[in-house]
Amino acid sequence: MNRTRHIERRRWRHRWRHSLRARLLTVFLLLAFAMTAVFIVGMQSTFASGWREAGVPLVSDYANRLAAEIGSPPDVSRAEALAARLPLAIRIQGPTVNWESHPDRTERRGFDSRAGEMLGRTTADGHRISFGIGTLPWQRGPHRFGWVTLALLLALIVFAYAYVRRLLRPLDDIRAGAERFGAGDFDKPIPLRRKDELGELARRINTMAHDIRGMLDAKRALLLALSHELRSPLTRARLNAELLPATIEGLPERDALLRDLNEMRDLISDLLESERLASPHAALQREPVDLAALVRETVAEMPHAAAVELDLATDLAPCQLDRTRVRLLLRNLLDNALRHGADAAEPPRVSLQSSGEGGGVALQVRDFGPGVDDAQLAHLTEPFYRTDSARQRTTGGVGLGMYLCRLVAEAHGGSLSVRNASPGLQVDVLLD
Repeated sequence: MNRTRHIERRRWRHRWRHSLRARLLTVFLLLAFAMTAVFIVGMQSTFASGWREAGVPLVSDYANRLAAEIGSPPDVSRAEALAARLPLAIRIQGPTVNWESHPDRTERRGFDSRAGEMLGRTTADGHRISFGIGTLPWQRGPHRFGWVTLALLLALIVFAYAYVRRLLRPLDDIRAGAERFGAGDFDKPIPLRRKDELGELARRINTMAHDIRGMLDAKRALLLALSHELRSPLTRARLNAELLPATIEGLPERDALLRDLNEMRDLISDLLESERLASPHAALQREPVDLAALVRETVAEMPHAAAVELDLATDLAPCQLDRTRVRLLLRNLLDNALRHGADAAEPPRVSLQSSGEGGGVALQVRDFGPGVDDAQLAHLTEPFYRTDSARQRTTGGVGLGMYLCRLVAEAHGGSLSVRNASPGLQVDVLLD
């Protein structure tokens, strides 16, 4: 129990340290209490000095008049009338009369203090009449005044919190806007609610986001234009290479040239597709797709994929998917599994099951190769990332395959994750 309380206190302190709103509210309340305390102490000091200079003679004269009205010997009935009419506590001590107006009150009334000595009078017959504070008007209903004070204090706290929250509302807008801009959504700018420093900060961030969007759009347009322009000369070069005489001496050079041209063609196609899918408005041509049948078709079309083991559920309903993009995902995952698991004891394995989450499907592709270092797993779906830093030609690919697979999965509202399966690498894809 104590450990739980300690953890909760630590969490509260952590939230307080990292919350500008909470710290401002705390400073506001502490300042209000400090100002109240200073005001009360100052007023008390002022009244105390004024009492000593002007109030003591008046009170002393008033005490003389009260003692004279009670008389000598003291008349208890007169003392009772004074205690009932005025907020006074009266005590009479002497040889014949011993009486007190508030015998049931146990707290001290100042009879024995320095002020009590000043307010006490001795009559001619030897009786001592002492005056003190009786029942004040506000003491007749202490609970009501206490609750009113507490309610006012709570109202002050609520008002202070609401005002501070209103002052800091632009920070919430800026945070939400930064998250949108970081995700690539520049359509909705940060709302400008005020014209103070925070409003100026929001305006500058909107300007920065607009400039970043312009640079990204220009980069994307340039890349798409270059890719389109390169396709035509690349197609002509490939056609000319295929028309070269197939002589025994020139056949190796011709095949090598065709491989390079094919690799350039695939690179351009992957670049175009990645730019289309990376756009926040990626258009998918969705249609009912039998995903199990599509997996079998893709495996049958790929060379060296006949040994791939298939574990496909037979009761899957058709899914609304973009057939071309999903086929691209399957080909890239199978190509990676076949390439990196070529020398493994077991062939790659493809599993397809229902995810059980709103009709989605879970695709799993695993090879039994050497796998990769754990530190590299998080980078495998980044563009142009390859585990072999030397980029040897024998490994194949340019580092766009896994990136495209992730884009395809996310465009369908799903996700892609990679982990070491020991042995081999396992890729899990969720499609909605």
